[in-house]
Amino acid sequence: MKRRIDEAVYNHRAVVWGKRHKTLNLRRLRIMHRKISTSALIKICTLALICAFIAAAAFAQELPAAKPESVGVSSERLERIGAAVQKSIDEKRIAGAVTLVARRGRVVWFKPQGMMDREASKAMRPDTMFRICSMTKPITSLAVMMLYEEGHFLLEDPISKYLPEFKNPRVLVKPESGSPYTIPAPREITIRDLLRHTSGLTYQWNDRLGAMYAAAHVGHGLLPYDGTIEDNVKRLAGVPLLFNPGERWEYSLGVDVLGRLVEVVSGKPLDEFFRTRIFEPLGMKDTYFYPPENKLERLAAAYTYYADKGLNRFPDTPITEGSFVYSADYPYKGPKKLFAGGAGLTSTVMDYARFCQMMLDGGKAGSTRLLSRKSVELMTQDQLGKISPEQGFGLGFGVEGVKVPLAELGSAGEFSWGGFFYTAFTIDPKEQMVVIFMAQLHPTGDLSLDREVNALAYQAIAD
Repeated sequence: MKRRIDEAVYNHRAVVWGKRHKTLNLRRLRIMHRKISTSALIKICTLALICAFIAAAAFAQELPAAKPESVGVSSERLERIGAAVQKSIDEKRIAGAVTLVARRGRVVWFKPQGMMDREASKAMRPDTMFRICSMTKPITSLAVMMLYEEGHFLLEDPISKYLPEFKNPRVLVKPESGSPYTIPAPREITIRDLLRHTSGLTYQWNDRLGAMYAAAHVGHGLLPYDGTIEDNVKRLAGVPLLFNPGERWEYSLGVDVLGRLVEVVSGKPLDEFFRTRIFEPLGMKDTYFYPPENKLERLAAAYTYYADKGLNRFPDTPITEGSFVYSADYPYKGPKKLFAGGAGLTSTVMDYARFCQMMLDGGKAGSTRLLSRKSVELMTQDQLGKISPEQGFGLGFGVEGVKVPLAELGSAGEFSWGGFFYTAFTIDPKEQMVVIFMAQLHPTGDLSLDREVNALAYQAIAD
């Protein structure tokens, strides 16, 4: 199930870009001084100082680079990541990818490889933008927890307290014979249910409710949509639940509902809340629901892989899989009104690394604190308990190694997630490590490169 949902639940050496600053020639400055008034000169100098301060602040947001060996990582072993990615490119399983490994707050591997647009012969760039899809969910969960810390609600509050359309939910019953019907749910959906995917909501690919979602015109964020998140959530609330809230785990549109909760509680559109409360403080300058026109040339092309057809550019028309219809043009086509809290963002590897490092550092980025360490602890602990005996899931993140042994290299307690178009991240508090993989591919044809990159990052630990 998890594999189908996201298709990825997943050197040059790391570099930090500096900017060259031109200095004014003293002779020219004297000439300028004769031509302008003292007050004007003061204004110019003040503006120059402000610009310098802004540039310094922006530079400070870059994650610093370090020699891998200085933080206990082998340079030689890191090269295996590049070899694995190149192999998939050579075999025409992906067009290109960007990978990053950071340890103890230092980037030790950051490498774009292959093509961001194979047909246009555009090489992958360090600042290539990717459709991160469900990697939007942890950011929306962060926004919810920020408002929680401000005292706006408790996690056990029913969502209907803030979104009344969810009052008195009903559950779908499909008998072996006869027509389907609904019955009242024994309790209401809580905010915690939405964060941990135990709400009874689902996605359009569900064989029981998918057709009803489609008939109700419920959006999922991976298709241009003529409506807002408010419109979408109200339509979703009119469809029965798949099961009683709290009964089991089902990946769902619940995080889109949380996006609307953020809007209602904060009084801001979701994109504005993200920008002012999260992206600007973290220096995430390339993360948007809908990238501006002057940045679209950095958006990577999306591809499909089918065993009988190979690697091909994503078609101009949407792909239909049963009741689930999706496209790759939603970041730049359509009304651009839906801020899908569960799937809508585009971002870069370095931008997302800033978010990951903030979570690894207990909610703090430099001198900026977005979240309490205790909230991060709560979000990254298993919240399912007996609801799901084998799966660990917190509040917005999958949690590995807490219920069953790790399947691959890693650490118990690492938290992670991935995105529909083949992106993934892992945050490991024990090893103080972040691993990010971004490509643009769906379907993937069962490619396991995302997991290989993660394992190869761990095997490079050498302390």
